[in-house]
Parts: sequence; C-alpha cells; structure tokens
Amino acid sequence: MVSAFKAFALLLGAASATRANAQVLVDFQVAEPPPVPSDAQTCTIMILERTFGNSYGDPEIVQYSPPTDCGEPGSWAAVTLNFTVTSNGTQYDRLGVFTFQNTEIWRTSTPEPTLDGIIWTYIKDVTRYIPLFAKPGTFILELDNILQARRNGQYATTLYVTFYSASQEHPTAGQSNLIVPISTMSNNSADEASVPPAFSLNVTLPQNTVQIYAELYASGNGDEEFWYYNTADEYLGDLPPDTTYGGGPFREVRLLVDGQVAGIAFPYPVIFTGGINPSVWRPITSYGALDLPTYFLDLTPFAPTFADGLPHNVTLDVASAEANHTLNQNWYVSGLLQVVTDPSGKPTTGGITSYDVQPYAVTETSASIGETDVNITVRAQRSLYIEAVVISGSGQEISVAFQQNLDYTNTQYYLNNTNTQNVAQVSSGSVSSTHNGVPALMDNFEYPLYINMTYLENTNTSQSFYTSFDHSYNRQVVPAPFILGSTIAERQQTAGYFAITATNSTGNGTSNNAFTYTDTNGNTYDREVDAAYNVIIYDQQSGSLATNALPLPTPWTANAQNLPLARLPGGKQLPLMG
Repeated sequence: MVSAFKAFALLLGAASATRANAQVLVDFQVAEPPPVPSDAQTCTIMILERTFGNSYGDPEIVQYSPPTDCGEPGSWAAVTLNFTVTSNGTQYDRLGVFTFQNTEIWRTSTPEPTLDGIIWTYIKDVTRYIPLFAKPGTFILELDNILQARRNGQYATTLYVTFYSASQEHPTAGQSNLIVPISTMSNNSADEASVPPAFSLNVTLPQNTVQIYAELYASGNGDEEFWYYNTADEYLGDLPPDTTYGGGPFREVRLLVDGQVAGIAFPYPVIFTGGINPSVWRPITSYGALDLPTYFLDLTPFAPTFADGLPHNVTLDVASAEANHTLNQNWYVSGLLQVVTDPSGKPTTGGITSYDVQPYAVTETSASIGETDVNITVRAQRSLYIEAVVISGSGQEISVAFQQNLDYTNTQYYLNNTNTQNVAQVSSGSVSSTHNGVPALMDNFEYPLYINMTYLENTNTSQSFYTSFDHSYNRQVVPAPFILGSTIAERQQTAGYFAITATNSTGNGTSNNAFTYTDTNGNTYDREVDAAYNVIIYDQQSGSLATNALPLPTPWTANAQNLPLARLPGGKQLPLMG
C-alpha cells in the first residue's frame, strides 16, 4: 500500500494533468466468480433490455417463463444472472432493485459514468432462488434515473439468466419448498418498503411448515446514506450547523413476528460510487456497491406459530441508539422467507420454550468536547436467545436454538473546527442456530470502517479535500442447511483528492484491494488488484474459480477526471451550479 503522504503527493500532482488516449472505462466490484459447474449444459435467455433515461417511477416490467430445454424447471444445478450496463456523460449513481415474483432477489447500484463512457458486467449467483425461477412470473427492474442539466447520463442495460442442467456429477441444487416475500407486494414497481415508519404485512404459511430461514435486504438512502457519519442528537449542537445529520450512527435492522423481535441485523456500510469522493471508486467500486450484502436469520422457532394456518404479522424496521430509536429518512428494506415443509402434509405443533430478547440494543453515548475538537463515541451491544420445540406432522421432534451476539462501536473525530472529519467504526457479531444440536445457520462477521476526510480549501467559490478509506468485509456465513456457505475476507484501502469550483469538479484516487473466498463445496478464489488514476496497475488472481474470472479491465490512461458533485455527510452541497 502506498503511504498516505506519498499517495497524497501523487494525487495533488495529477489533479491538474490532462486526459490522454481516453477509452471506455471498465468498472467492477472485486468479488468471486459464481461457483457454478463449468462443464454443465447451459441455457441462457434474455430477461430484459432497457435504457434508463428519465425513468423515475417507470421500472421495466417483463413476464418470465422458465426454459424447458435444460431439464425440468426447478431441477437445475445452478442459476446465474448476467447484468451488463453502459453509460456515458455525467450522472449520479442510482440504486437498482431486481424483484421477481414480488420478491427482491438483488440490490445493486450504478457506477457514475465518464464523458467517454463506462461499462460493467456483474454475474450474480441466484441459485438459492430456484423455487422462484421454476415458475412463470413477473420480473421487475427499478432503476430510478433523472436527466437534467449537466446530469445527462443514461444507463443502457441488458439482463440474461443462465440455467445449469443437473447431472450425476452436478446434482440439483438444494432448495426450500417455498419462498415467501416480505415486501410491498406491488406489481408495478420494485417491492422494497421505505422506513420509517416500520413496514408490516400479514404472512400466511403452510400448516406443515417445519423450517423458516429469513433473508433481509436493507440500505440507507437520502439523509441515511452516510448513517455512520450521523451524530448523536445529544452532541449535534456542539458542531457547526450543517456539519452532519443527527440521529446518531448506530443502526439495527429488526424483524418482528406478531410484535416479538425474532432477529436483528447490524448492516454493512456500503459506500456508493458517488459517496464522499467519487474519484476513489473508479474503476474499482467499493465492496458491495454492485451487489449489496443481505442478512440471514433462523425463524424456525416460530414455525409452530405460523402452523396454525392464520395470518401472522411480520414487521421490518430500522432503529437507532437515540432515546426514541428514531432516525432520518430513509432506509429501503425488504425480505423473504425460505420455507421448508414436512412431506406428511400434517400440521406442525410445538412452541417456543425460551425467549430472552430485549426490544432494542443496549447503547452508550459519550463525548469529549474541546475548543476546536469534538470526539463522539457510540457503543451498542445486542444479544438474542430463542429456544423452541418443533414437532413435524411426521412425528419428528426438533429442538431448535437460535442466538445472536452483536457488538458495535463508532467514534467520530471532528478536528480543527471540523476541517478534519474522521470515522472509526466496527460492527461484529456471531449468529448461529442448531436443530437437534446440528448447526443449521451461521453468520460470523466483522465490518471495520475507517475514514479520514480533511479539507484543504473551503471558500465560497471552491473547495478541495483529501480522503482515505480503510474498509473491510469479513464474513463466514451459512444461510441455511440447503444453501451454499462461504467465507469472505475483503479489504479495500483508498486515497483520493477531490476539488470543485463554480464550473467543474475534478479528482483522482488510488485503490488497493485484497480478497479471498472459500465455500463449503471447496471452491476457492483469491484476488489482489490495485488501481491508480483509473489504471489497473496490479492484478493477481488464483484459486479454483479463477478460470471463470472475467477478463482483466482495459486500462484507461487518464489523470484528472471530470466528475459530478460528490454527495457528502450531512447533505452538504459543494458550490457547483447546475
């Protein structure tokens, strides 16, 4: 890793250089290639093709039918989605939500384009959603884009789905019997809900339900995009006006069944490509920007509750560490339930035998207030333990235990009259369940995030600042016994310079990335890739999945970049007009 001081000197030196030999920029997120059979028969069909210009409130809605030339629908060994997008001009990043059968199956975002154009392809493993793909239904892509002066970039998209035939060597993928959405159930838009306020719906499951595994989607938007920079209300008045938003930095996503907390997620802080310093997210996006992480819970202790055949209320919300647990607008949330049923068809019985869960996290807020410096720390701790006995219609008795132990700390350093604004945040935790003592779900994670943002110039006509990010995603997860488990260790370190005047904004950045992946089928993938000023300067890939890796990005010989406005914590606007 280039030292911060050396990188800063390089960035300043390059900031006034001119662009030469410009080419289309190939953007990408560092991630593993999908662990799919390389020698299986495949069938590929186009789902949609659409250019999103002024598309706010106008999603692409298409009808899907499963193919029949790669085996019986639902018998596949794997399924992947291939999403390819091109764009040129100037535009903000935009959130993209893929909904299928009223169920969100992928949340993504767009890299910000260049004047000469960008392209990216992301191939997502959606094998765990085979029960949805086995039936005809409605597929929706919502990508809300707005065209206006100096924001003329459109996103030309194509989406393909590929099915991998099962064989003796590559058997049918494990799957649930039923996938039930936790969504707005809209048929003409994406199905994510905006919170606050809390989102609730009534869910009815088959009476022979014996296992339930939840998957949650959640991301901050608007005043909550940089939630980790939001300051505790108690100390907001100690900062200059408009430094940042209140509401504090702690966020927990809660899932409740009939008003009882059934599980919690501490979210990973995804940074979109227009976030804080756009120049450091080219051509390598931040981790999660093209494929936002999801969160897994075992709701099997509530299977006997749902087995009465009646509707039960399921609620999703996001809570803060403030006294009233409120936050700003807004978060987008949705979810789904992977449901396993008993072949007897007879009702499940049993019930919860132990429930040790508090409504909200235990939190603590403190601060050190000086003449020119304000340091604020928020800590949170969460524990959950639920036991139940689940008796299937076939007579099998299952003792279920689900537990979570989660920790969080965030310290914000506002130094030199807020000319330096740093964040040090770590979320970590252990989530696990056992069925008759056998592990069923596991999610061990640690998400360290360290940000330095220092203003170099701040006047009415121009601003410039330096940033560095040290951002990691360390996670060992088994979403359910029938879903592939994986271990990922990813670290991204960036340094960047950004400057803006009344007529344009420019910047440059470096990015160093180290990524490792293993899964419960023995697949491996490792990648170290570095970029400087939009050029890939080092890229090394290895592991069993490396042969399936995408081609190396084409270097783009460039220095100072023309960029749209940076979105900053607290909604601060830089003085570029139009």
